[in-house]
Amino acid sequence: MKATDKEQIIRGFMLACTKKTEGECFERMLFGANKVYGPIVIRIRKGDLLFLNNLDTNILFGVFKAVSIGKLDIEPDAWKGKFPYQVKVELLGERMPLKDARKILKKHKIKRNTPISGQTLIDLLNDFVSKPNLLNMRACKIVESIKTKIKERIHEVDIEKEIPIIEPTTFWDFPRQSYGLTPKGNNKYPGVTPALIIFNMVWRYTEPGDTVVDPMCGSGTTIDVCEEEQRECIGLDISPPKTRSDMIQSDARHIPLQSSSADMIFIDSPYGDNIKYNEHPGCVGKMSSETEKFYDELEKAMTEAHRILREGKVLGWLIGNQWVKHKFTPVGLKIYERLCKYFEPVDIICVARRGQTSHTGSWLNRARKFNFFLRGFKYLLIMRKPSKTKPSVRKSRKVNWSHYRRG
Repeated sequence: MKATDKEQIIRGFMLACTKKTEGECFERMLFGANKVYGPIVIRIRKGDLLFLNNLDTNILFGVFKAVSIGKLDIEPDAWKGKFPYQVKVELLGERMPLKDARKILKKHKIKRNTPISGQTLIDLLNDFVSKPNLLNMRACKIVESIKTKIKERIHEVDIEKEIPIIEPTTFWDFPRQSYGLTPKGNNKYPGVTPALIIFNMVWRYTEPGDTVVDPMCGSGTTIDVCEEEQRECIGLDISPPKTRSDMIQSDARHIPLQSSSADMIFIDSPYGDNIKYNEHPGCVGKMSSETEKFYDELEKAMTEAHRILREGKVLGWLIGNQWVKHKFTPVGLKIYERLCKYFEPVDIICVARRGQTSHTGSWLNRARKFNFFLRGFKYLLIMRKPSKTKPSVRKSRKVNWSHYRRG
């Protein structure tokens, strides 16, 4: 049998419910999650095993099998639309409840964003098999057959150990450029974007199937993230790598797309002439960020981004400041000022810079000795295209602040 002819590896996934939602889960034989756990649900395949943890009663239900892939809105009216990331399931035998779910999950080191595979999945199944009063003979045979299949391929891995979930704060620090089992972009590419920045943007501001556009796509990180997270992506660059046949050669100042065709735009632009990106004579990265010409050219890209973005949708612009030869240039603030001509601000994220050539002992000592700062972060400027049909009305706002005692 060829490797490509093999059955898919059996994985397990943990989903959750409450007293209010448990009944509907079993009536519909449908498990669901909100957007926070959407990245987990869309990775579920037909044949994967599922377990349901009632967070209120501390009961773990099993063993279920996915009879659909995990996707958005299989039954849009389920749970009044509160849990749109869904998977259809069937029971393997009878429904089996285990008490002390938190204790069981802690013992196996299982969280909702950790796929269950290999020996951990076998050990969890044994928790059900070891209680014969929960299982009829048919169910026991099914579980034992599944355990045999898992053992046969116990050392094979086809999913990451921990699936990322959305960052909750405005400070993002990613130790690695990529995530998961497959590379996202080329980590040797000059100025490559950390893939989890794009992951967080697409999961906060788009849904599976939406169209994401990256007009300065570089080594293709946005394309690779979107493929894994089930978004459509159009990647363009003024000088695409020869290794990327899925990228369109185009200047971000003249994007060959229809107006109002993008659900999100991500741009990781040059922030000066500090990096040699490519040999193309029109590359904005050949201009100094100390000149107004640099910002004038990037503003052309802003107007194009505004044109192709749908109303109410979001643009993310990653940009860093510059300090060179005793002169500081607040590139991020200048870009933000220009973006505000066309977009409404949503928020500003501070992204820690890692893997910089200046982050060495000798450069750290120079920064202290000669009293300057190395660049430690970039801005992620999140902006929204205003709606013409729903003009923003500025109302007077009164906030009831909570005050806490000191000491």
